[in-house]
Amino acid sequence: MALVGCDRPGADQQGSAGTSAPAQASSFKSVDITGANYAKQFSLTDFNGKKRTLADFKGKVVFVFFGFTQCPEVCPTTMAELAEVKRRLGKDGDRLQGVFITIDPERDTPTVLKEYLTGMDPTFVGLHGSLDEVNAASREFKVFYQKVPTKDGGYTMDHTAGAFVFDPSGQVRLFVRYGLGADALTSDIRQLLASPSGGQ
Repeated sequence: MALVGCDRPGADQQGSAGTSAPAQASSFKSVDITGANYAKQFSLTDFNGKKRTLADFKGKVVFVFFGFTQCPEVCPTTMAELAEVKRRLGKDGDRLQGVFITIDPERDTPTVLKEYLTGMDPTFVGLHGSLDEVNAASREFKVFYQKVPTKDGGYTMDHTAGAFVFDPSGQVRLFVRYGLGADALTSDIRQLLASPSGGQ
């Protein structure tokens, strides 16, 4: 995985995602992590106060991204790209669910998350939790993040610049590196939508 500052897109790195890719050739543009023994579940609260898990989105392709709303480049670019993919899918876009998990729960209140995401796509779901809950989710997904002090006395966040995609059966299938592009991501998601069982 690419581990970068939010305003510094990093070089491609395989990391733990790449080591779980199947041996056979894959037609996906993203990193195929089918069968990975991580990224299996989360339990966090959405901006409407409802507890959410992966099971809530079964039947859809689910795109999960860990980020924060004050991120200047990687996070808004990633979510805007996902909104574009959903638009390109037309009616099939209803079967694509975007999920944004904040790594900055101190600043990303439910109201902030809702305003941030609904401006990109009103169907996107923003999740938050206590620091312990967010840490547990990030460990399950092998996502790195840390606070980085800024000169003005505040802070920004360094974090894994990539997303996870689950097939309609709820199995993790892909790790999407930052900068993949809407064309490639649309192609990958179309493949998963065409195989509701996830090819298992």
